[in-house]
Amino acid sequence: MVGDNLRVPTTAALKDDVVLRDAQSIAHDAVVDEMGARLVGNYIGFSMDAERLGTHTFACADPAYAGWHWAVTVSRAPRAKAATICEIVLLPGPESLLAPEWVPWSDRIQPGDLGVGDILPSPADDPRLAPGYTGNDEIDAIIDRDEPRGWTGWEVALGRPRVLSIAGRDQAAERWDGGEFGPTAAMAEAAAKQCATCGFLIPISGPMARAFGVCSNEFAPADGRLVSLAYGCGAHSEVVEPAPED
Repeated sequence: MVGDNLRVPTTAALKDDVVLRDAQSIAHDAVVDEMGARLVGNYIGFSMDAERLGTHTFACADPAYAGWHWAVTVSRAPRAKAATICEIVLLPGPESLLAPEWVPWSDRIQPGDLGVGDILPSPADDPRLAPGYTGNDEIDAIIDRDEPRGWTGWEVALGRPRVLSIAGRDQAAERWDGGEFGPTAAMAEAAAKQCATCGFLIPISGPMARAFGVCSNEFAPADGRLVSLAYGCGAHSEVVEPAPED
């Protein structure tokens, strides 16, 4: 009957087990045998985990695990007068140095992280890429859409399994516009003229042709770099030399 159910004991209500508490030396010998005396520090204390089940703790002396402790769980059978070792584990304390929560590499990697010999695979469902053999889905997606960056139709794949998708192109354009050689850069805002009218600008072809080009002025900060047509610097080809003083 429900009324006959007993209350489940909590750790606070557990009666101290003298046999288990007196098993400190047994617990110490067990952790020393398992880990070596060099890694076992001072005794910390004892606590009851359940009826006839308790844990002795010892400081971990390994300098790589500062603040951690060895937890040696002991138990005994009903009416038994000797304790038995159940397990030995290394546990962190409140001030222990813990490893950060694991984050997948795809969420950790940042622009500029790729080094010589590194491999960075693109996911099969990468939204920045689209199949290069038909392009029908991409063509359908741009019907009745304003294309300020000069999209003139499906990009010829030329043997490439995948090509840049609309999403990939727009992400790149937004990134470049907001970067070092975009219209909001400090250099561009201080310039009197924009790259769109500069003789050193090399036009490019493709869907980015109306928004970007390549700088060819060796004295410009963007020499050899892709620049927004709205970018500018003091090395513009049409900057007029100051008039000589009389």
